[in-house]
Amino acid sequence: MDIESAMLSKSRFNNAAPMVNPLTSGLSDIVEPVFMQEQKGSLMQHPEESNRIGQEVTQIILTSRDSQTLLARTAKAVGEIFQVDVCLIVAGVNRAMTTQTGAWFSDNHLIHEPKYQAKLLQHQGRVEDLGDVNLRAIADLQSSEVDQAFSWYSQALACRAVMRNYTEFQAVANGVIVLGRSQPHQWTTQEKELLGVVSESVAVAISQAQLTQQVQTATQHQTLLNQLSVAVRSDFNLEDIFKIAIRGTAQALNVSHGLLLLLKYTDPLFKHRPSKKLPKTEVTVTCEWSEEQDTTSQATPITESRTTLLNQSFWLSESSLCQQAFRNAPEPLVIGTQHHVPDGEGNSDRLIFDQTMQGSVLIVPLVGIHSDTFTVLGFLVLQHHQPRSWHTNEIELVKWVSTQVSTTLIQNQTLRQVQSLVDDRTAQLQRSLEVQAKLYEKTRRQIDQLQQLNQLKEEFMSSMSHELRTPLTTMSLAIRMLRQPELPLERRQKYLSILEQECNKEIDLINDLLSLQRLESDQSHLQPQKIDLMLMIKEMAESFEQKWVGKRLTLSVESPAPSLMLNTDPDSLNRILLELLTNAGKYSDPDTKVCLQVTQQAQQSGNQVVLTLSNTGTGIQETDLKHIFDKFRRGQGVTQKAVQGTGLGLALVKCLVQHLNGTIDVSSCPSEDSQTSIISFTVTLPQFQQH
Repeated sequence: MDIESAMLSKSRFNNAAPMVNPLTSGLSDIVEPVFMQEQKGSLMQHPEESNRIGQEVTQIILTSRDSQTLLARTAKAVGEIFQVDVCLIVAGVNRAMTTQTGAWFSDNHLIHEPKYQAKLLQHQGRVEDLGDVNLRAIADLQSSEVDQAFSWYSQALACRAVMRNYTEFQAVANGVIVLGRSQPHQWTTQEKELLGVVSESVAVAISQAQLTQQVQTATQHQTLLNQLSVAVRSDFNLEDIFKIAIRGTAQALNVSHGLLLLLKYTDPLFKHRPSKKLPKTEVTVTCEWSEEQDTTSQATPITESRTTLLNQSFWLSESSLCQQAFRNAPEPLVIGTQHHVPDGEGNSDRLIFDQTMQGSVLIVPLVGIHSDTFTVLGFLVLQHHQPRSWHTNEIELVKWVSTQVSTTLIQNQTLRQVQSLVDDRTAQLQRSLEVQAKLYEKTRRQIDQLQQLNQLKEEFMSSMSHELRTPLTTMSLAIRMLRQPELPLERRQKYLSILEQECNKEIDLINDLLSLQRLESDQSHLQPQKIDLMLMIKEMAESFEQKWVGKRLTLSVESPAPSLMLNTDPDSLNRILLELLTNAGKYSDPDTKVCLQVTQQAQQSGNQVVLTLSNTGTGIQETDLKHIFDKFRRGQGVTQKAVQGTGLGLALVKCLVQHLNGTIDVSSCPSEDSQTSIISFTVTLPQFQQH
């Protein structure tokens, strides 16, 4: 089948309902007149083919969402017309133009193998400087007569035969069409003429793709400028501004990696005096963005995931690229091809400027102007995994971003300097007021002490009024009844017992207060003796079981041994156990068990004895736990339940435990039924007290 028959047998490229591109809406009124102007050469020789190809390309332009899709669909249409294995369309023919690529491959072509895909990826975006614009047709790329300029087609496209032609739009070359076959092929005159016709149609598609890409690029650039301007005006913190600048610039330029490096000069004066000598300067990675680590990026990672460089530092002298950028400042350092770092130099280049990222590097210095000199504050670095051209508009965009970042840096540094000056002046003022402050502080402490004493007095009077008045009232009533001359003997005995009982309460209260005062003033001396702890507990347990008969409480004692010798003050320990058991009896629910657990612990400082007393009852609220050992403090609801007590027992226990060089803790945890709680007091004492 000849080429003309193959062309006539092909259906329209896209049978689906057309999707209107807003960038190309209304373009049908413009495209066909353009074709009439551009297709004067081959139009007379192939009028039918030219008209049909023009209509097909027009339809592709009108229904493509973006430039990449437009080029890819155009490449597919052209490839199917020629029935080749490969069709490559490149928009842009020199390094000063933004290059885009659209490629199509037949289903059985070798390019689908991983090794050829990798080679194509390495050559993606490659352009040729405009040279021989004539149509070139090569039957076999492996022939020794083929020039080296075509050798990469064999590697990247897996082709043996190639036909290439430049496209022209308004008499200016704007792209390249490359047709390839996997086997050697002698290109016919009809195929060459037809490629000329196709080239004129494709030139319009390339022009539209470039226009669409320019609009999209301009929109991205303007969005970045707006975001950065808003961030600076809105007083974002420095870290957020850095992130917006790096991420936005890298994404707008479609590069793989971005860094913000800041310099810290060892000699601060160097920043403000010109010198050809490299300063001793530390370089720190302050902000980093990479395509692989950006969760919002939809691009497929090209390189393996790399370790973040954030907050890593190195010396300027360790990086040859940073040295070049420093010397080149304030102009940017532009590297479009792989940069070679000599052996033994640039050790940090291998870390910061990864070999996989050295396909292309753009380093723009952050500069602060001081009178007639400037200071390099750092570098804004963009890297890509493939060789690429850094176009003038891209460099200008990065320079504008670096200017904004530099301005923000200088403002931040100025702000910190002003703040430092304010802090210094404030410190001087503070020192000048220290003498007066000391006098004031001394007076204030005296006033505070008087207020604390007054508060303690009020708390004491408030807390003790009930415990003092109630027994005195009862005693007064009992004495009044005893004054009756004809009072029966048994009534007299009853009132005497009440009088004695209430008098003993008053005596105990006074004794507790005196004991607390003595312990708090550290006037009580420790008199340790060797005692059997378990024997003391056993005797005390028997007496409490008799007291608890009315509430039907039981006492369980757990110990690793029937006897446990302890060298301590027996009176203090006896009072601790007495108060804790009394407290447990008061607040335990009827028909429950009180558990006393005795254990030993081996510590480097010496063995310890741990006493844990637990009972079941109403839980202690969190707000009460922190004050439970305070004097005259009783938990909420105790007064309403008419539980007797002065609020001195647990305060006395804590003082006695500290007197024995021990510690005491309390906890309240809900029980399994969640209606009650387990209240536990844990006393830890040294087993052998020192005299």
